[in-house]
Formats: sequence, structure tokens, C-alpha cells
Amino acid sequence: MVKIRQIEVGPFPILLAPMEDVSDPPFRYVCKMFGADIMYTEFISSEGLIRDAAKSVKKLDFSEFERPIGIQIFGHDIDSMIKATEYAERANPDIIDINYGCPVRKVADRGAGSGIMNNIPKMMEMTAAVVKATHLPVTVKTRLGYDESRKDIVEIAERLQDVGIQAITIHGRLRTTRSSVPADWTLIGEVKRNPRMKIPVFGNGDVVDGPSAKHFRDTYGVDGLMIARGSYGNPWVFAEVKQYLHNGQLPELPDVHERLRISRIHLQKSVEWKGERLALLEMRKHWSDYFKGFPNFKPYRIRIMGTELYEELSSILDEIGHYYDGYTPQRGQQPHEATQSEDLP
Repeated sequence: MVKIRQIEVGPFPILLAPMEDVSDPPFRYVCKMFGADIMYTEFISSEGLIRDAAKSVKKLDFSEFERPIGIQIFGHDIDSMIKATEYAERANPDIIDINYGCPVRKVADRGAGSGIMNNIPKMMEMTAAVVKATHLPVTVKTRLGYDESRKDIVEIAERLQDVGIQAITIHGRLRTTRSSVPADWTLIGEVKRNPRMKIPVFGNGDVVDGPSAKHFRDTYGVDGLMIARGSYGNPWVFAEVKQYLHNGQLPELPDVHERLRISRIHLQKSVEWKGERLALLEMRKHWSDYFKGFPNFKPYRIRIMGTELYEELSSILDEIGHYYDGYTPQRGQQPHEATQSEDLP
């Protein structure tokens, strides 16, 4: 059984990645329905939290159904990170996670996210300060290194463990690597094989289905896997991965009626959390993923993108159910291109 300090997270946990504008409470809910073992909030600015910025504070929301859940924070200032940790702890999550992985320029150029990998001593000082500021277990999500000349994750992981983190998730790319480049898991495997490492080591990058999950588990020996873009419009990927790791069998892909059932739950949770108007607007990015690979779907997508009324959208979804009744996509028809970067955050 894998544990993050005292928290049991399963024999081989499958984690949902923290993704800006994707892994909000409604999306996390449907992923949890299919067995995601650990989830994290969207990454939250430490400066935003301590200023009580509405968008940052809103990201602290989660339901009991989602546990165990981590609140992920990022920042470049150690004092702000300490205050943000104390603020986040009041929301009563299970874990505090530090984002040392976001490569977005406006974050990294300020020395936050993956930018802090250019200053390892500060990275350790900040981590130790966050660990000291909370009674909750602290975890870290990071990358292989700052750039091609500094692939130092093996040393970094050991030092992070030494200052008190309880688990580490490693994305198999550098700060400078685009998501279109295949993830390199070699150093993730080296971190796991390091005899000094005692905490769980989770791998992230290009885990999109059962076969890819089995390959990374068997080849690199990690304690669990984190899924990012493979979950877009595909929350059942968690159940698929677990089944495939258990018996080597891939389940049939969900038919149109199951996709409609899950996407309607996602929509309803979004309406409850955001209000109808904002929910319909922000759900637009999900519909193409839920119905990826469906032939002749473009006219429906155009209509969905054009509506701001719940009743009208519901009617369109009913039409989709009738039109595609009896149709089930086959594997290979739904490529998992990165419609948004897996690197966020």
C-alpha cells in the first residue's frame, strides 16, 4: 500500500494532474467517479491567496467526495508561500502540493514554477519553509531539470526528501521541453532506483491509456502514475488504466449515451459551482474532447459553441444522442493530441 505520510492512496495510485482551467471541482468529480486516487486543485498563486484575490480563493473549493485531495500552490517569494500555505491549510485539504513544474514564461521567468529549478538552494529553502508551516504532508510536482545542461532531478529529489516532502511527482520533460516532444522517463526511473529515496515517486508525461500506463509502470518501477491530457473528455481513463494494469484487458470505449451521461453530470456540477452562464461558456472546451472521433460532429460543435442557454444546449445533446445511437468509437479513432498543454501547470 502506497502512503503519503499516513494517507493510504492505494497499491498503485493513479493521480489526476493539476491543470489550469481544466481540473476544477466539476471535472475532478467525474474523474473521481471513475477511480482517480489522488487529485489536486488547479495551481493557485501564493500572491493571489494572501491578497484574497477572488479567483485564487475560489480554487480552494472541493467536496468531501474528492478526498484525498491536495491544494497546489506556486510562487517565487518564500514569505508569501508560507502565508499561502497557512491560508490553504484552513480549507482542510489532505495535502499541500508545491508546483515546481509550470513552464509558462510569465510564471517561470519570475522564478516560480519550473523557473525555480535555476536556483536549487532557494528551491530547498522554500520547500523547507512550507513543510514547517503546515501539519499536513507536503508533496512536490516538478520536472527533470531547468534545461539540457541541468538534468539534475536525481539530486533534487533526494534533497527535497531530506527537507521533508512526503511524495514527489516528476514530469518527464525539462522546463524548456515542449509537450509535443515525447516525455523522457529515464531519469524518473533513476530517481525511483536511488536507494536513498524512501518516499513515493510518481511519474507523469504521456500516460494516456492502459497500455502506456503499463509500459511506464513496468519499465520504470514508479509507485504510481499521474494523468494529464489523457483525461481530457476521457474521465473513464482511470478505470481503463486500473483494469488494464490488473488483467491486461481494455474495456470497450463508452458509447454516445454513456458520454452524454457523464458530460451532463460534468455540466450540472459546473452549473452548481459557477452558475449557468459561466458554466456553459467554460464547458465549451470540453465538448469536442467528449465526442472526439465522432464522424460529422462539426455541425453539433458549432451549435454548442453558439448557445448560452441551458435548455438549448440540453436539446442539442438530446439530438446528439439520437443521431449517434448505436455508434461506439473504436480505439485508434480518438488520438490524444494535446488540445491544451499537459505542461499546465
